[in-house]
Amino acid sequence: MELANNPLGLRIVNTTRYVTPLREGGSMPGIIEADDGFNYVLKFKGAGQGTKALIAELIGGEIARMLGFNMPELVYVNLAEGFGRLEGDEEIQDLLQGSVGLNLGLHYLSGAITFDPVATDLDLKLSSQIVWLDALLMNMDRTVRNTNMLWWHKELWLIDHGASLYWHHSWNKTDGKQPFPIVSKHVLLHKANQLDTVDAEFRPLLSEEVIDRIVNSIPDDWLDDRSFETADAQRQVYKDFLITRVSNSQLFVKEAEDARQSLV
Repeated sequence: MELANNPLGLRIVNTTRYVTPLREGGSMPGIIEADDGFNYVLKFKGAGQGTKALIAELIGGEIARMLGFNMPELVYVNLAEGFGRLEGDEEIQDLLQGSVGLNLGLHYLSGAITFDPVATDLDLKLSSQIVWLDALLMNMDRTVRNTNMLWWHKELWLIDHGASLYWHHSWNKTDGKQPFPIVSKHVLLHKANQLDTVDAEFRPLLSEEVIDRIVNSIPDDWLDDRSFETADAQRQVYKDFLITRVSNSQLFVKEAEDARQSLV
């Protein structure tokens, strides 16, 4: 299987075996084995939030990678017709049958442990970098309750950006300048005292060319929102949002700094 447009060069693998579900959260990701011999955490397009969660995962994960964070490899995962037909759990069977075609996988970090902010004292600069990233993406899901970070091979790895860009579920306030008050709940906000420095370093890395390359890698069949006449029209909304948000990063940096000051 080939994609007409894949500027990031993400690999395409085929699912060979469904290993086990991961029942954290509402999207019911699962561990699968692919035909390249590796295991992946698969995000299903047939899950409750549909392809928008996959889009957020792709955009968020690849922006994180461009900024230098440790991110598991993202791959397109093809799920063939009839796969999972013998799965005993009816809910999982429905999920698999509703996800035929291209899905998104993250390389499974075997042996990784969940990041514990109490047990591990993160560097102030790294903490500031992660808060900046999540404020940019409007990522709702990096809290004490669910850090979405793993400790693997003595390094911190970021995972699960599917709750980013939450405005695309209703297409409200897509101009990129809107506030993000949920940043006050960020698990690392109290340590993020270098946001201005990080802003100066990160903003030039996310050029319009970089944003175009990432957004253009979204497969056409994930861009199925009927609010738009074409896939490219939907892509353009993501591009405009990200370009505007990066160029106005001082707004979310100030918002995060004000929220941090209320904690200290």
